[in-house]
Amino acid sequence: MPLVDHLEELRQRVLRSLLAVVLAAGLCLLLVKPLVKLLEAPAGSIRFLQLAPGEFLFVSIKVAGYAGLTSALPFMIYQGLAFVIPGLTKSERRLIAPAVAGSALLFLAGLAFAWWALIPAALKFLVNYGADVVEPLWSIERYLDFVLVLMLATGLAFQVPVLQLLLGILGLVNWRQMLSAWRAVVMTSALAGAVLTPSTDPITMLLLSSAITILFLLGVGLVAISEQVKEQIPQSPTPPSAQS
Repeated sequence: MPLVDHLEELRQRVLRSLLAVVLAAGLCLLLVKPLVKLLEAPAGSIRFLQLAPGEFLFVSIKVAGYAGLTSALPFMIYQGLAFVIPGLTKSERRLIAPAVAGSALLFLAGLAFAWWALIPAALKFLVNYGADVVEPLWSIERYLDFVLVLMLATGLAFQVPVLQLLLGILGLVNWRQMLSAWRAVVMTSALAGAVLTPSTDPITMLLLSSAITILFLLGVGLVAISEQVKEQIPQSPTPPSAQS
């Protein structure tokens, strides 16, 4: 295909992805109150306040937007891969499907990790820190910003092994090169834990940075396995017409 056709295809796939996000967000807006109550659950008995007129309306739109983006993410990944796959070899295509499935599973695992580990640990630290001085009455907008950003950031951070696998499949880096950079990865994961967590408590940052480091090591193992698989897959013979 000419370059203009490739750009047109890319534009169409981006528009489809945006449309999927808008439709998913619209559906989530219809169920926003149960979603908000679910997100309030980790706070336990903390009371939430609406500090300005219309605050909960804007919060509802924000929650629906995050939920719509999360729901439409598999379709967005599919659109991206449908654009890239025609340029890959047969052996590389065989490894793409497990990478996509792993990406979806890791994103859900990241959401679950944030929900069951990071958010409770952060809230416990923040509530207990000033419990004898101030009464915890929180703005619903500030609280949901904290929860949503932390969950989305953790889900994206859990994509590290998939990114490593794709780099390995494309032959840009091998597992030995990745493993040799472990010191830089540890420092980067610590920095990412500090940047991605909305709160500044050390417990949340330590949990997230440790998880990123473990995921990096998992990605190194996946790249090593993919290299062995690519070596075992026989290459397609060159057609006679191409040899002449």
